[in-house]
Amino acid sequence: MDQQDFGMDAPIPIDTAKPHPARMYDWFLGGKDNYPVDEELGRQLVAFAPPIPVMARMNRAFMHRATRWVAGQGVRQFLDIGTGIPTEPNLHQVAQGIAADARIVYCDNDPIVLVHAEALLRGTPEGAVDYVQADARDTAAIVERARRTLDFERPVALSLIALLHFIGDEDGAYELVERLKEALAPGSYLVMSHLTPDFHPEEASKKVIDLYRAGGLTMDMRSRDRFARFFEGLEVVAPGIVAAEEWHPELGEPVPGQEGVHSGAYVAVARKA
Repeated sequence: MDQQDFGMDAPIPIDTAKPHPARMYDWFLGGKDNYPVDEELGRQLVAFAPPIPVMARMNRAFMHRATRWVAGQGVRQFLDIGTGIPTEPNLHQVAQGIAADARIVYCDNDPIVLVHAEALLRGTPEGAVDYVQADARDTAAIVERARRTLDFERPVALSLIALLHFIGDEDGAYELVERLKEALAPGSYLVMSHLTPDFHPEEASKKVIDLYRAGGLTMDMRSRDRFARFFEGLEVVAPGIVAAEEWHPELGEPVPGQEGVHSGAYVAVARKA
């Protein structure tokens, strides 16, 4: 697939002078597709809070379980915004492992993710996988490009995994989610995980926020009430808004090293009636 296939008209330079959440997440997961600036901030965070790499894997494990669950409800279309650098199993591999004809669209704004999308995001012959290069706040462009692969008249599972804590209220976090919810057909699902300060001492959360902001990144850890606002108008499915490790653990394997570690994230899956 060429760049036009992924919604691109010209190459976008990779900014290696500033950390990027997708590349930092890759570093936390033990990947190699990151730069010294990403590793530097990652090391600062891990020095302060050593469980962060395990917490990142716990968040990813929730994505796997939620994808299996939604696919088990009969949903065959997935829109994953804030994809990050591919790490197997990817969402499309999980979804197509349940239903070979599942159709998946990924979206991210880091050009390095595009490079790997071209090389790695290959699905089953029966299904489809596509990639959109766009900022999460540009919801109109995301939906327009996703329509090449997804039928928005039918249910879609919208995944916003570990994304919205990088978008502040002033940057329209709630508004972008509302616009995306409006584009979804009845029977669609919103799948979300989000860092929160609720499970950690206030000074610890403030230190993490300060480190991210010192690196030039927005970090807005939302409380349970603020997280719940994203699901207004939807039916949150059982077990409700819980920590990542508490959401249907029977649907996946425990993350190595997670015993005694809290994910530090709220998660939920909700249905549009």
